[in-house]
Amino acid sequence: MSWTASRSRRAFTLVELLVVIAIIGVMVGLLLPAVQAAREAARRMSCSNNFKQIGLALHNYHAAYNKFPMMSGGTGAVLAPGVNVGTNNNGFWLSWRVGILPFMEQQALWEQISAPNRLDRTGAVTQNWPAMGPQVWNTNYVPWLTEVGGYRCPSDPATRSAGVGADQVGFANYNGCTGDATFEQQHGGVQNNGIPSNNGTWGNPGSGRWSRGFFRARTFLSFRDILDGTANTIAAGEVAAYNGDLALKSMIYTAGGNAQGAVNNAPASWAPILPDPLNPSRYNPALAQTAFGGGNVGIDTNTVHHHKGRRWSDGRLPYSSFQTIRPPNSYSWQQAEGNTCALSASSNHQGGVHVLMADGAISFITESIDSGNQNSQPMGSNPVTGGWGNNVDSGRQSPYGLWGALGTRASKETNASLP
Repeated sequence: MSWTASRSRRAFTLVELLVVIAIIGVMVGLLLPAVQAAREAARRMSCSNNFKQIGLALHNYHAAYNKFPMMSGGTGAVLAPGVNVGTNNNGFWLSWRVGILPFMEQQALWEQISAPNRLDRTGAVTQNWPAMGPQVWNTNYVPWLTEVGGYRCPSDPATRSAGVGADQVGFANYNGCTGDATFEQQHGGVQNNGIPSNNGTWGNPGSGRWSRGFFRARTFLSFRDILDGTANTIAAGEVAAYNGDLALKSMIYTAGGNAQGAVNNAPASWAPILPDPLNPSRYNPALAQTAFGGGNVGIDTNTVHHHKGRRWSDGRLPYSSFQTIRPPNSYSWQQAEGNTCALSASSNHQGGVHVLMADGAISFITESIDSGNQNSQPMGSNPVTGGWGNNVDSGRQSPYGLWGALGTRASKETNASLP
């Protein structure tokens, strides 16, 4: 008898193979959301770290100069007749983000701005660029086209690709807080040539009452101005960059150049008008921009760089600020491009936004934060006529709840502590 015995080999059956494949599929299906959540958690932490560095940069700037940078600053001059301010300077529209570059480990970029060469974006030798740069929207000036990694949220998908501004000024996702008012915040009572206005309506004496935030355009503020306490005052917050769609959190609705009354409407009055009835997270596509009166009205889908998150070097309100009027990730509106506006903080994080407190702490504010009476008109508006400059409401407690109180620096609200 042969010592070697035949042994049968057992293979997988088709049914067993299908069962194994199904099990693997279920496991992958269960694992992918966890992996995506872990990736977003990492991006969110990286975003928080970016903000922490900005906070340190602001504090170091203050340690060096005993003040914070202006919301809009830079250079301006009285030029020859017929020459516009900004042609050979930045017209006092330079963003606060430019000022803190040396404290963000961006000394090389700062030096290129403060003492620029003569090259344009193509590498050709052109005119002599002015110190501190030309107009902040100049797309031939290489520093303005440069994106600073520390100013970009890792969760924000917007890029300067074809169709959304490949040749435009770089993006930024961190804007300064200018408070809970809309009245004449864009110039802080200082003209484009750097001279304070004597106009009692919008000059320093007129508009200062409503400049209630951590930042004020064309005006230096310091720690001594934050009477509510640095732990109770928001210095900056996130904004989602416009990505070529109708997203409520990144586009800005334009009410029109002569629409002072409309801009002053209560925040809640826009709720039936601006969101898409079929998709409340985006604007109503029927609101396409048209010419009307003293300017355009509607949502601008053609000029891609007129929305949030664009033009990191531009200190005008839509590009460097937000207001604590509407809760995070809500709609935003303005009188005209770069003008009086109410901009919501926003992000691509689930359910809310990061904010930087004046003491350097980072907090995550949810969309459900108490935003008070949304039927109250913005500060500085006249509740009777809808006009500008009502003195009655200056200095009062914010009507926009905890969110509004956190946005003011010196209104002495007692409910300004974070939950």
